[in-house]
Amino acid sequence: MQVFNNTSKVIITCNKRLAPYLSQEVEELGFENIRVFPTRVELNASLNDCIKLNLNLHCASQILYSIKSFQAQNGDDLYREIASIAWEEIIDFNGYVSVNSNVTNETITTPLFANLKVKDGIADRIKARKGLRPNSGPDLHKTVIHLYWQDTQAEVFIDTSGETLAKHAYRKHPGKAPMLEALASGVIYSLKWDRQTPFINPMCGSGTLAIEAALIATGRKPGLFRMNYGFMHILGYQEEVFFEERRQLKARIDKTKKIKIIASDISEEAIELARKNAKTAGVDTLIDFFVQDFRKTPIEPSPGVIVFNPEYGDRLGVHSKLELVYKAMGDFMKQSCRGYMGYIFTGNPELAKKIGLRASRKIEFYNGRLDCRLLEYELYEGSKR
Repeated sequence: MQVFNNTSKVIITCNKRLAPYLSQEVEELGFENIRVFPTRVELNASLNDCIKLNLNLHCASQILYSIKSFQAQNGDDLYREIASIAWEEIIDFNGYVSVNSNVTNETITTPLFANLKVKDGIADRIKARKGLRPNSGPDLHKTVIHLYWQDTQAEVFIDTSGETLAKHAYRKHPGKAPMLEALASGVIYSLKWDRQTPFINPMCGSGTLAIEAALIATGRKPGLFRMNYGFMHILGYQEEVFFEERRQLKARIDKTKKIKIIASDISEEAIELARKNAKTAGVDTLIDFFVQDFRKTPIEPSPGVIVFNPEYGDRLGVHSKLELVYKAMGDFMKQSCRGYMGYIFTGNPELAKKIGLRASRKIEFYNGRLDCRLLEYELYEGSKR
């Protein structure tokens, strides 16, 4: 089974509301999206194509390569269909396999039962052909198989990513209530920012928004920070394909780009973490960090963008104090950021009312399970007229 060169259905998953930005990334890589759903993009690609996709996408979570779709009424049907696949041509009998699933079937009370049926089908098939069963467990660092089973329709995939792509591997020091890197990328893509003018990020926390802005502006891809993926543990993998793709990633970095990115936070600890994360990401020389109240953040001449990601009041801070903070953010943008596009990312609509500015756009995101908005403000030099 020459899966690395054979084209099949590929599903790229993402967090809810990131699909438009993921779809844009996929198209910019030269692939054609067949369908776009709220949490995934579907296309046709080979496993070698999946190497390129894994290394380049900022907004993706998992990249799933379809092996087989089939009908299954119950666990016995599932086992029989799984055992009919030539796994000995896909997985090394000395390897390690983990299985995860998305299951809605009336005969299954827990996905763990479906996972076990898939593991048994794989292991029994390989043992019958090779005399040994591969090891299995929950870790995602080697071969990962994904089962999608809805009612009687099932499909089994190779998870070519393994560990999630939504974490970009440079953030060794997350800090308090961090924004997921894939979400931060989606936020950057949604801004009216030309990646040339200043990017200002007060309340930067551990620096994720500022770092992602620097990465995107200079063409640095998440694949630069990671050396292990699920596709590496599939029979037929050629490491030269991977290293050639990484070479191209490095060659496409714009090392001459001059861009002003400023990140500030009142917490000295947060700024220290942000500096470390930026250094790991290779963009520490592109970001000016300041320990200070957001109202003292230096603002470059307009135009530019200023992006806040304040506390929402659900996990951190005190609500009454945050009302004053939100009002102060609005006052600061109105008085000190004229000519800029202003943005505030929040999951608290009541606090958002305290900003005191009329949003020109309200862009929908989810931060985990929390329904959030990125509020956009046009900060005119004079009157709007």
